[in-house]
Amino acid sequence: MNALRTNDSVSVAELAAEHGVSEMTIRRDLDELAQQGVVRRVRGGALSLLLRGEEPPFGVREREAVEAKQRIGAEVAALIADGEAVVLDGGTTALEVARALHDRRLTVLPLALQPVSLLASAPRVRLVLPGGEVRQGELNFMGPLTENSLKALRFDTAVIGCCGLSAEHGLTAHDLPEVAVKQAAIASARRVIVACDSGKFTRTAFGAVCPISRLDVVVTDSGIPGEERDALMAAGVTVREAG
Repeated sequence: MNALRTNDSVSVAELAAEHGVSEMTIRRDLDELAQQGVVRRVRGGALSLLLRGEEPPFGVREREAVEAKQRIGAEVAALIADGEAVVLDGGTTALEVARALHDRRLTVLPLALQPVSLLASAPRVRLVLPGGEVRQGELNFMGPLTENSLKALRFDTAVIGCCGLSAEHGLTAHDLPEVAVKQAAIASARRVIVACDSGKFTRTAFGAVCPISRLDVVVTDSGIPGEERDALMAAGVTVREAG
């Protein structure tokens, strides 16, 4: 996926050599990405179908940096006290946060159907749902009904995911309706925790959500670039590296 983000085409032989696996393994991976609509298979490799302003499908992202996302989810959960009201963003990292919160005593408003399904069986979670449309593929809630639901409530903590994060461009996301929902969630919360793996620090998405000065805590992994960590801390943001 990293190669596809920076190149219009990839070679089976080159990827196999780079990652130390067989060409058959690479072919199987590319075939799976083709089924997801991420690439078009050609002789000896594949052509990227990712547009520069779009993110890969949820099912593809869910398999990226899995262990790091699990550690981030546990670290975020440790920052949340029992009894809090939490608005929980959509996305693959936020889904790991939902898993880590499953047995906690909380009020949670999820912004996607995946954590709704996961938390519906949680014995001590008071589950509150927003209104709005559901975005196909991502299964995020979006639109004016979602935004108005958030504006009518007040949360102790907003757990927000992102497509990109940097000192220069702040928190960014690809989907513009999603940008508006994130902004409404942030505005409704006393504290903002961003949960993202370190790969997000090399990317800037199309829509600007907020500057880093609006964030309270960023939970990431040890791969965060040093200059970005320093810039966040200089802006008064607490950085926690989930190890």
